[in-house]
Amino acid sequence: MSQKSKDIFADLVDCIVSQQLSVKAAATIYSRLEKLCGQITPSKILDLDIDSIRACGLSNAKVTYVKDLALKTTDGTLQLNKLDTMSDEEVINHLVAVKGIGRWSAEMILMFSLNRPDVFPVGDLGIQNAMIKKYGLLRTNNYELKTRMQEIASSWRPYRTRECKKLWKSLDNG
Repeated sequence: MSQKSKDIFADLVDCIVSQQLSVKAAATIYSRLEKLCGQITPSKILDLDIDSIRACGLSNAKVTYVKDLALKTTDGTLQLNKLDTMSDEEVINHLVAVKGIGRWSAEMILMFSLNRPDVFPVGDLGIQNAMIKKYGLLRTNNYELKTRMQEIASSWRPYRTRECKKLWKSLDNG
């Protein structure tokens, strides 16, 4: 299993940058922001003016989200150093206090930054598509789809993260 991230703040910035973008576009924008900051830290984000961040390719909304993340991290509202002591649901509730961080983003942090073993992001489109394909599920009703997905995934406990990674990988095979 991979190690926990050493920089949850940068991971959260990356998560915000990546929302609703292709992997390549998100990587380009994040790289520009990293070049601008040196190392992406709350204080460096707060020191940057809006136009400098926008010039990296972030929308006005995402600039607001990244600034809110930096402010909440700096003022102590968001305590990233305490995430390890929180349950998965507590981490999610803590992170969604930031503008631009929703449940899906928090679940990605749980899975990839904190290496939590039993996360199931039922709202993730890739997971939905892979389960539709693998299990012959129907997308006719979103509530029914998610309910059926959760029923299937319950047998994967306590390793749902591992199974989700396999599902994502299955989408890469053509």
